[in-house]
Amino acid sequence: MSYPGYPPSDGYPAFPGYPPTGQESVYPPAGQYTYPAFPGGFPPSGGGTYPAAPPNAGFPGAAGYPAPGGYPASGGFPGAPQAGGMPPYPGGPGFAVPPTGPGFGGYPQQPPAQSYAGGGPAQIPGFPGGQVPSSMPGPPAAMVQGTQGTIQAAPNFDAGRDAEILRKAMKGFGTDEQAIINVVANRSNDQRQKIKAAFKTMYGKDLIKDLKSELSGNVEELILALFMPSTYYDAWSLRHAMKGAGTQESVLIEILCTRTNQEIREIVNCYKSEFGRDIEQDIRSDTSGHFERLLISMCQGNRDENQTVDYQKAQEDAQRLYQAGEGRLGTDESCFNMVLASRSFPQLKATIEAYSRIANRDLLSSIDREFSGNVERGLKTIVQCALNRPAFFAERLYYSMKGAGTDDSTLIRIVVTRSEIDLVQIKQMFTQMYQKTLATMIASDTSGDYRKLLLAIVGQ
Repeated sequence: MSYPGYPPSDGYPAFPGYPPTGQESVYPPAGQYTYPAFPGGFPPSGGGTYPAAPPNAGFPGAAGYPAPGGYPASGGFPGAPQAGGMPPYPGGPGFAVPPTGPGFGGYPQQPPAQSYAGGGPAQIPGFPGGQVPSSMPGPPAAMVQGTQGTIQAAPNFDAGRDAEILRKAMKGFGTDEQAIINVVANRSNDQRQKIKAAFKTMYGKDLIKDLKSELSGNVEELILALFMPSTYYDAWSLRHAMKGAGTQESVLIEILCTRTNQEIREIVNCYKSEFGRDIEQDIRSDTSGHFERLLISMCQGNRDENQTVDYQKAQEDAQRLYQAGEGRLGTDESCFNMVLASRSFPQLKATIEAYSRIANRDLLSSIDREFSGNVERGLKTIVQCALNRPAFFAERLYYSMKGAGTDDSTLIRIVVTRSEIDLVQIKQMFTQMYQKTLATMIASDTSGDYRKLLLAIVGQ
């Protein structure tokens, strides 16, 4: 199926300056952490920045986003609405042209915390205004989109003082939850680890056990998540997703398809040291087929992280993907796995844009037509992260709260894991995609101290 209103009726606009001049016709066919189980980090290397598209590539408009009307529900995450009900991913018909449909409010602007190699923010001639320059120089300089968390390391930090505050908040009858919230929501994860160590040194007691004895329900799960080291929390979430009857495939996809190489390697090592298990073996036991192969690929942590885009390779990969899916009877799933699991995210973004011109449909739509089930969701997650990672997490947050009931574990996991990385950008994308703030939706979907702590982390 195709997305409503996509591709545009007048076809895909040309990608100015691409392919490079002279190549227009080249199309080759244990025990460190001790957390009791309870019911129920991601900065890339090199300074916590995510690569984005080159400034001359028509950024921020990305050919490859579905137009307003949204992603089809087929194969979506649990709880997704039926076809036609999903809100639009940022980006509209065509390339780098802001959508004008009612209620969308134009193309979401990039967040202010954005830096570019070689100078300040790049200016795209003719945008906003709907016009993309008719010609561009060759491959532009790399552009890097900065990210920002809502939680920063507290200045003048004193672990002993914070440990004392927490001790007083839990001592005697009753618990001063607000005092606990004031500390944990305003300290970085590294600072929380120091508070935990200081607490045991000062009082000879385990802070986590004391917190568990004073708290319950969702607020307990949230606070314990905040006190887990980020790598351990990802490893714990993966183990929890595969432990016991059934498998939470969406958790496996969310973590393994979005983390950096370094993070994945650390998660794999932590999983082994803390749980005494091999994550690949657990994945093989709990999944199968092409989905299993995709997750095993992700576990290697070997994605190319070179931020330089090879536009010729992008064209070749796009042609390869087309001939592995839309251009043949049946699907060569291994080709999709190879390209999407190994190419860098900036390289994938260029491939996605090239694919739209070759196939006359976006890659997400083709994946929807060629795949189903969990492997479809996994491949789409990689594509969405290549296009706009904060938008992917904004969408996950929205559907964790939409409709009857709340998927609290997903809400907690994303808010905690993104709080020091890109939650500011996620909040901005959330507002632009759903015309409401993340804080507003959290406030209407949660209550009590759980609500207070979530809002303190998200920031209003």
